[in-house]
Amino acid sequence: MTTKPRHRTVLRAALAIGCSTTALLTGSPVFAQDAAPADQAATAAVEDQGNAEIVVTAQFREQRLQDTPIAITAVNSAMLEARSQTNLTQVADQAPNVQIKPQGASFGPSISASIRGIGQADFNPAYEPGVGIYIDDVYYPQLTGAVFDLLDLDRVEILRGPQGTLAGRNSIGGAIKMYSKKPTGETGGYVEAQYGIRQRLGLRASADFKLTDTLFGRISGVFKRQDGYVDRIDYGCANPGGGIAAVRPAGKCKISELGGVGYQAVRGILRYAPNDDFEITVSGDYTHDEHTIAGEVLLEAALDNPNTNAAPGIPYDKRFICGRFCNYLTTGQPAAVFQGIAVPPGGQPIAATSGSDKSVYDGWGFSGNMHYQLSDMLALDSITGYRKFDAQFDSDDDISPANIGFGQNDLSNWSFSQELRLGAKIGDAINLTVGGYYFKQRTTYNSYQDIRYVAAPIGPGGSLVGIYPLQFVQPDVIKADAKAVFGHANWEITDGLNLSGGLRYTKETKDYNYFRLNPDGTVNGYLDPNGAAYGIGYVGPDTADADRDGDRTETVSALSGARASYSKGRVDWRVSVDYRVSPALLVYGTVSTGFKGGGTNPRPFNAGQVRTFDPETLVAYELGFKSDFLDRKLRVNVSAFINDYKDIQLPILACPDSPCALPVNGGNGKYKGVEVELYARPVENLTIDASLSYLHFKYDSIQTGVGGPSNLAGPQIDDPSTAPEWKWSAGVQYEIPLGTIGSLTPRFDAAYQDELYTGPTTVNGARVRTFIPSYTLANARLTWRNAEADLDVSLEVTNLFDKYYFYNVFDLRGAGAGFKKGQPGRPREWGITLKKKF
Repeated sequence: MTTKPRHRTVLRAALAIGCSTTALLTGSPVFAQDAAPADQAATAAVEDQGNAEIVVTAQFREQRLQDTPIAITAVNSAMLEARSQTNLTQVADQAPNVQIKPQGASFGPSISASIRGIGQADFNPAYEPGVGIYIDDVYYPQLTGAVFDLLDLDRVEILRGPQGTLAGRNSIGGAIKMYSKKPTGETGGYVEAQYGIRQRLGLRASADFKLTDTLFGRISGVFKRQDGYVDRIDYGCANPGGGIAAVRPAGKCKISELGGVGYQAVRGILRYAPNDDFEITVSGDYTHDEHTIAGEVLLEAALDNPNTNAAPGIPYDKRFICGRFCNYLTTGQPAAVFQGIAVPPGGQPIAATSGSDKSVYDGWGFSGNMHYQLSDMLALDSITGYRKFDAQFDSDDDISPANIGFGQNDLSNWSFSQELRLGAKIGDAINLTVGGYYFKQRTTYNSYQDIRYVAAPIGPGGSLVGIYPLQFVQPDVIKADAKAVFGHANWEITDGLNLSGGLRYTKETKDYNYFRLNPDGTVNGYLDPNGAAYGIGYVGPDTADADRDGDRTETVSALSGARASYSKGRVDWRVSVDYRVSPALLVYGTVSTGFKGGGTNPRPFNAGQVRTFDPETLVAYELGFKSDFLDRKLRVNVSAFINDYKDIQLPILACPDSPCALPVNGGNGKYKGVEVELYARPVENLTIDASLSYLHFKYDSIQTGVGGPSNLAGPQIDDPSTAPEWKWSAGVQYEIPLGTIGSLTPRFDAAYQDELYTGPTTVNGARVRTFIPSYTLANARLTWRNAEADLDVSLEVTNLFDKYYFYNVFDLRGAGAGFKKGQPGRPREWGITLKKKF
């Protein structure tokens, strides 16, 4: 099989960043009389790091964060910089009950995302995210490529709890909204350069400029590279005499470093504002992310299968566990003759597969946002977006010379969305927004899988004997569409008492088109015997298997060419009451609903497993308060909630006829939790921020066949949540004034995550629960800023105490693959940053 060429476009991205830097340096100078005095600039820089005046648009209109009756973590650009946060996963570490983690190599350049325990980890386009991600109000529909760099952002808003009426579909857990800095025409910008451990290099630049009195522009770019932190070792070289041939010369056993960074992006924004009533903002961006795949380590290995062994007589076992930061990953599997129960006598010849240890992602898009103030009462907003990406990644699942499983993955996606909102202010008491939404998405998931571990124990000793090889190509095509109409109103009943409510109707459809082919393009007869016998797309009588009476035949379908269609309509609603007890205290109560879209089984192993599943649904009950005490020197926000979670999408991992990974709506349960966020400025120049969250989950019911004795690796009624029960973070910084020399600001951050349940598996017939151990991470940063507040030099250290921890763990022992592997988090890293503002 051939795969799409993996073009290198580093030069294009570097040129784009160079252009942005040139534009910045050649812009009009900032004259002295336009600049703020040094002491005012320094004070503004400190106060801007809090959330005191952050304005959010969660309810379709601008409101102070503290006036919005929604649990929101809002972080502005100054706080992102102070915390050394440059991507979305780092922001989530500081937010209560929010989990965003990079995925392992088997899932490519994607993330897992959940809020209050609800979200999604599987990148496959058949599934919906569960946490809505938005860039300038444009929905990003996939987990692939969602490890966004926080390039030139004004703020990040994380809305916790279902946003079914406000943000819409697939925001059952919550929504993450990123907003770019808009061009203002105030000529200026910055250049930032960074150097650090393992050849860490970084460049950021942004420039704001005026084209005419009514047309403004902003361009920004980022370049990041760094060597990986997990060594990929040639097993034969490192273990001479072990029965496996070396591919590297003695003494030079390291092949590459996994978990590297190679990220380039550029964004341009134009804003046309001829008057106070009309504004159009158009933006375009391009990202190229090319690096070595995620670094993983082998934790458990036990499989003695002649079809998968690295060499005759060498089983897959603990000899292939390399260490804390290394593995023996290969980039392919050799040609062989598969021996199995269901293959022809003498075995089934299977082809060699090969790939690389690189992950490549190219994405681009544009958006157009229009605001038109029709009158004092009416305003119209239009939000248009188009996004496209291509991602290629390969995966040696067993990360060893064994031949258990290898995959080549090519994912191509485009989406278009259009939203219209009409806002009305009725008198002094009512704000009303009505609107419509349209979304269209097309994805091609072209995958080549070489899976050789499918076997069964035979005989008294239980020796494994192969059944058949799963070596196939699946150029599946997925089409998804959605339409919605919505309304939201806020009524100020009396001074300080507000009633808010919303309603949204969504209709969504999805078609999944399946193919299971051999590398030469013919139908794979093991996965699709009907397609091999009768042709792609066949639906009809099985003429080869008439019943004994000979008067009728069974109707059969081919898997290749089959199409599964899903279509559902859904109504979501929200009611919220808030009351401002005093200027310092707002209390609120909310009942809201949300859903995560259904779909079709993306991994059928026969035509009978082509089935649809329905949406998950949620009704959430929440009470909370937002407060600013001591002349706004102390902020405490608290929320408590109960989530009634229905039709949970769970996998059936044991089917009677073949391997199985069938998603069904298999369970109901409840989440209960509490969240606290604190911000304090007890004395001048000292700021403290902290968060704490607790989350508990309990199943009310699980469908028979999902868990229970027939499916030991499936969920059980007493299983915990796949989100940490406890989580906290805390940060403190103090600006030390140095007079004419400037200022020195040390900052320290710490974050704790409780143990994390990743799911069950089956080992030697016994059910085993897998957990990621709890951990605490600490970061430190020291920043010198000159008296004019236009030059910063910072030294940062992340994972200060060099904690060994894991982002994720992938356990496939229950499926017969014999391995458990994990992706360790990044070790202690340091960097020096120089930033110049103009």
